[in-house]
Amino acid sequence: MAYYFNKKVSVGTFEEALDLVSAALKKEGFGVLTEIDVQDTLKKKINVDFKKYTILGACNPHFANKALQCEDKIGVLLPCNIIVEENNDGGIEVSAVDPIESMSTVNNESLSEIALEVQQKLKNVIESLPS
Repeated sequence: MAYYFNKKVSVGTFEEALDLVSAALKKEGFGVLTEIDVQDTLKKKINVDFKKYTILGACNPHFANKALQCEDKIGVLLPCNIIVEENNDGGIEVSAVDPIESMSTVNNESLSEIALEVQQKLKNVIESLPS
């Protein structure tokens, strides 16, 4: 079971990749609600060195509202997470949660329809990035 989809991207720097992903999300109607710098957090909290790895919590308010109207506890599965990570070879990879998989645990047909729409938008984000 694939719970995400991803793409290795060709960009100049990690920071440029973050900017490209944020811009692509915006084009699809998403905003970034949270940005977690995992490398920095692990270093500060437990003194562990880790690769560049950022989790973006993306939200499309229109779809979030529709989902919450169908299932008020769906917030435990929101926002949609996108990761930007630097691989061991120095390449950069972007991965997005597959909302169909994350919503599959909730038995609500209305959510399935919303998840399908969100999945397509997130796939558009990933596909729009340079490879």
